[in-house]
Amino acid sequence: MPYIARVSSKGWVVIPKELRQRYNISPGSKIVFTENGGSLYLTPIPPNPIASGKGMLQGYPLVETLLASRKEEVKNEEVRF
Repeated sequence: MPYIARVSSKGWVVIPKELRQRYNISPGSKIVFTENGGSLYLTPIPPNPIASGKGMLQGYPLVETLLASRKEEVKNEEVRF
């Protein structure tokens, strides 16, 4: 659903209540403004970015993938010498 807001003479824009609630934006929240291809994006920064990332890589076999990659590199190095 598109939302339309008017920019004030001071450059202020009111974020609609429904979006503030959905994205947990409250007074004092920080927002990142990003430009990309002629578009402007607003992204809320969580109060504790470290805690909000907890569990983000759960189920991703990062360590196993890195170890397998390293074993392959070592194997290839041994073949060259």
